[in-house]
Amino acid sequence: MRMVDIIERKRDGHALAKEEIDFFIKGYTKGEIPDYQASAFAMAVLFQGMSAQETAWLTDAMMHSGDTIDLSGIAGVKVDKHSTGGVGDKTSLVLGPLVAACGAKLAKMSGRGLGHTGGTLDKMESVPGMRIALSEEEFKNQVNRIGIAIAGQTAEIDPADKKLYALRDVTGTVESIPLIASSIMSKKLASGSDAILLDVKFGRGAFMKTFEKAEELAKTMVEIGSHLGRDTRAILTDMNQPLGMAIGNALEVKEAIATLQGHGPKDLVELCTQAGGIMLCQAHLASSREEGEAKIKEALASGAAFEKLCAFFEAQGGDASYIRHPEKFPLAKTQKEIVAEKEGYVEEIDSLGIGLSAMKLGAGRATMDDKIDMSAGILLKKKVGDYVKAGEVLAIAHTNKDNVEEIFKEIHDAFKINENKVDVPPVVHAYLSK
Repeated sequence: MRMVDIIERKRDGHALAKEEIDFFIKGYTKGEIPDYQASAFAMAVLFQGMSAQETAWLTDAMMHSGDTIDLSGIAGVKVDKHSTGGVGDKTSLVLGPLVAACGAKLAKMSGRGLGHTGGTLDKMESVPGMRIALSEEEFKNQVNRIGIAIAGQTAEIDPADKKLYALRDVTGTVESIPLIASSIMSKKLASGSDAILLDVKFGRGAFMKTFEKAEELAKTMVEIGSHLGRDTRAILTDMNQPLGMAIGNALEVKEAIATLQGHGPKDLVELCTQAGGIMLCQAHLASSREEGEAKIKEALASGAAFEKLCAFFEAQGGDASYIRHPEKFPLAKTQKEIVAEKEGYVEEIDSLGIGLSAMKLGAGRATMDDKIDMSAGILLKKKVGDYVKAGEVLAIAHTNKDNVEEIFKEIHDAFKINENKVDVPPVVHAYLSK
């Protein structure tokens, strides 16, 4: 078998056999197939696409390019969730404790953020002492004991994806749906959970800019999961404005705490309630989404989910006193109020603009070597649909940097105010299952 023949077959629009896909992934992972041939293959896939079966085979080959985690030692159905990323997305820190408080077993491998704010692991590390590197044994024991663990992926998981991801980034092939879907799903499947809920975001602050492209990606990933024997479902959620009010690591952790204490922003609570209801169905702990949502609301109202959050941080070495007393989180030296210049209704908040401004204030990474300022970020005071008077506060910028007046202006300009009342869109737009 020759790689050039496989490239030509895909270039000409033919479906590839499982053996051809396996040959490519094994050879590329081992360094036997050069980058220039892998680049040509990725470009052929970008132009010609892949069938559902081909995409499932590609995902399976990538998943088995390194270690896979065996979670059979954990009692019950193991559930996981994955978000395609957005601005202010602290969902895992709310949703994980909620489903665990209802008896589900959340076993989640997560990543770091590169872009506007940190990823889930970075947010977790804003709590002193928090460990994100757990051995497989520690990980499984913790899920068995308290129902939840969120840890960093080991270097041995899915090495094929690490190579392909870096290559796609510099060869103009990032946008290929089969390559995006196989990248996400191979990591999720290698992590060993029985059921996966995908939160596929669309809009200005998301990777997929339109509902239609997000739906295509979600359908592809749900099909992959089905082909490979995992209960995979998806929700499509709005990222045309930031999720919740807080953008930035410690600020988002504090918002997660407030949410589990019953004081969360409406959109974040709505998202976690609906997602949690679905995950409880996947865990066979509810017979319908409605029953699942009722259980989620009860775990929120009773305080059981907040106690689970405390137990989760404590189990991984975090100082749980920060969770019970969030005023302990250090504040940035500058907290600048961004005020409206005219009155009206907030018609739009440019979530990408807000995210990039938060990064410039110190909340995110432009490169993997950048150090995150955990206290930096932006706290919104208004959301789409809210009425605002001239001089009223739109947002508060938190930073330890100097000479950032230009960034303050960018935050102001991210808000579009209209004299006419505007409708508030729902956060969850669709639900997909096989």
